[in-house]
Amino acid sequence: MIAILDIQGQQFKVKKDQKIFVHRLPNKEGEQLTFDKVLLTEDEDKVTVGKPNVEGVSVTAKVLAHVRGDKVKVFKKKRRKGYQKLSGHRQDFTQILIESVG
Repeated sequence: MIAILDIQGQQFKVKKDQKIFVHRLPNKEGEQLTFDKVLLTEDEDKVTVGKPNVEGVSVTAKVLAHVRGDKVKVFKKKRRKGYQKLSGHRQDFTQILIESVG
């Protein structure tokens, strides 16, 4: 079974035993999560589209780790002015494991 769910404003296509990275969640490592905002489900040939959410379907997941993403460099420059600025950013992520869909 495949589901498209909404986690903190982002949509993810998930299935059982899949690991995904989402924006940092406040839960501790090892905690169980339940997501009720399921937008679409697909079970073999049967597709169910929610209006806006599918009724009675939820996705359970487990928090595996809190990690940081790769560094993104931000470079600004104004030509012929001698202005250069380099800064970086690392986004915080939470890795979750989808345990069940449906």
